[in-house]
Amino acid sequence: MSTGKPLLYVGPTAFGVDPALFSRGGVAVLPPIRRGDVHDLVTSGTTPGIIAIVDGTFHSYPSTGHAEIRSALEQGWEVWGLSSMGAIRAREMSTLGMKGFGKVYRRYAETANFDDDEVTLVHAAEAPYQPISEPLIHLREALRQLAAGGRITMTAAEEITGFLKRRWYGERTLRLFKESLVDMGGLSSDEASHELRNFDSYRIKTHDLVSFLEVKPWLSRPSRPAG
Repeated sequence: MSTGKPLLYVGPTAFGVDPALFSRGGVAVLPPIRRGDVHDLVTSGTTPGIIAIVDGTFHSYPSTGHAEIRSALEQGWEVWGLSSMGAIRAREMSTLGMKGFGKVYRRYAETANFDDDEVTLVHAAEAPYQPISEPLIHLREALRQLAAGGRITMTAAEEITGFLKRRWYGERTLRLFKESLVDMGGLSSDEASHELRNFDSYRIKTHDLVSFLEVKPWLSRPSRPAG
């Protein structure tokens, strides 16, 4: 039994993405992956195909395991990882054949001390998995662009990054971020609000997902990580 479509495990990273994009991408959308999902799939008699991991559980349920992904690879499944949990697993299992895609994956692949909590957030438990907090990787991207544009200093960007890094990921909200831009970045409240009005432009996890669906790298079979 097989859908013939790539199986895409995704949750809050897809929040706000046009549903038509998934249809055009030709994927079957599944909830965030958890421990046992891949094992159940590869032992169900399903013809090996393509698995794409974006979001996955961290604390509410055990995260997807390396052993089950390795088993899928050994049985002929093509496994991709991007944006969030998928990017982490793709970095960890690249030598075993798991494929990575996108900017978030490259950040993990190229930065030895890039922690798992960089992509972690609190979100609603049910679809469409509305985000409640903001992943640190998005806040880093906002600070990088604000500093590059001269809106805040590099010193302020580093101070704010350190402040956010020390906070629990569930506390990393846009409200807290705005407060930090005022308190440590030297912006007025109105200026901070103005800079955050188009925060979607900093959400690189979602950008990677959109790019994955548009590029469809599983069709071109790249010899090295795409993105």
